[in-house]
Formats: sequence, structure tokens, C-alpha cells
Amino acid sequence: MRIARMLILMFALAGLAARAQGQESVVRMVVPFPAGATLDVIARLLADRMRITLDRPVVVENKPGAGGLIAAELVKGAPADGGTLFMATLAIISLNPHTYKALRYDPFVDFTPVAQVAQFQIALGVGAAVPAKTLAEYVALVKNEPKFGFYGTPAAGSLPHFFMIMIGRAAGVQLTHVPYKGSAPMWRGLAGGEISLGIGTISDLDALVGAGKAKVLAVTGPQRSAQHPEIPTLRESGFDLAGTSWYALYAPANPT
Repeated sequence: MRIARMLILMFALAGLAARAQGQESVVRMVVPFPAGATLDVIARLLADRMRITLDRPVVVENKPGAGGLIAAELVKGAPADGGTLFMATLAIISLNPHTYKALRYDPFVDFTPVAQVAQFQIALGVGAAVPAKTLAEYVALVKNEPKFGFYGTPAAGSLPHFFMIMIGRAAGVQLTHVPYKGSAPMWRGLAGGEISLGIGTISDLDALVGAGKAKVLAVTGPQRSAQHPEIPTLRESGFDLAGTSWYALYAPANPT
């Protein structure tokens, strides 16, 4: 997290503390995916800092399901008193309004933005048994052996899902989507051979790569990752695609 972003977040939390002054109830931080993945880890680290800043207990509640819709609807219905916070993803705020016909929340009406918490690259990784070391090799492999075309994402309608749709169309290959309820079960599926390719945050892949259970093919950012400069971008891999994702903290909308 950059210094400027941390300062913005601390100012925002100070405002929440003022709103909640005199209250002794627990602050809930709702996370839309299961425990174990990067989003959950960041939420728990932030909750530890917030306990000090707010001088109140802060508890992380994992509410996975429906690509984040369950968590979003829960936060929408919560009182706007500083007692409920929402660790949201880019997809929940920016993509879902364009991909769901009957969305039961309006991200620009039902939530109050607090601060952006993290911005990161997305990585494409294959299982150790998949005979491909580059994205070009993986595409060629799928064309010859379609059984390797099963890929997983943390959720249907997520940014990783859209990246894979665009990659499949650009490459002219048939890829089969396997949606999971979060990154942690998706990477377990990759390690266990349920899917051939997984796409999500690069930090989640580190442990699998270190254990020899996965290989990273590419990252989605406009430049290579500073932490992993050895990994090529999608553009370097022959696909004119680039983009990053983010996590941000929201609260229920202020009462009118």
C-alpha cells in the first residue's frame, strides 16, 4: 500500500471513528469471498489496524457467493452508522451493473466509498502437469488437446473471467470456464488438477509456484510486475490486452 493511499485511508477511518463515537458495538468488515485468499488477508491486516484507530473491536465476516452479490446486498441493508464496512472488488462496483440484469443494489447509490486499499496485477498460472511454459504454448496446447482448455476464476463475471473471454476470442480457442467461490478454492482446484489454468492475483500464486505446483505464464498489467520482473505481460505474449484490478473499502450509504 502506498504512503498517500495509507494517509487517505487513515483520514477516512478517523471520520468513521467520529461517527461511531460513544458506541461500543463490534464493527463488521464484510468480505465477499472465503478466507485464505489475498482479499481476505488484506481485510484482516486492515482490521487489526482499525481496532487501534477506531478503539473498537473489528471482526471480518466472510460472506461468499454469487460473485459478491450476497455480501453487497447484506451491506446495503445495514445501518449507515459506521458499524458495517465492505471490502469490495472492482467487479462488484464497476462490472456487475453491466453484467447482471436484475442487480439488487446500486453501487453508486447504496454505498459510500471510504478508500482504495490495494491495486494489483492479475496473473495467469497453469498446473505443474500442464506442458506449457508460455501463454503461446498453452494456446497451442489447447488447440491440439481441448481437455487443457478448462480454466478457473474466483467468480463468474469477475475481471479475470472477462480477461479469459477476451484471450480465448483473440487466440481462436475454445476455453471452458469453471467459476469458483473465491480465489482460495480456485487455486486449490488448480493444484489438484481440477482445472488446467487459473487466473487471479499474483500473490496468491506465489505459494503454489514455490511448492512446484504451478507455473505463471503472464501478468495483465501494462508493465511487468516489479516483484516478478521475469514474468511477461499479455502484450509481450502476443495479446493486446492490459489492465489491473483493485480492492476498496465501502460503507452503507449515508441516510438521506
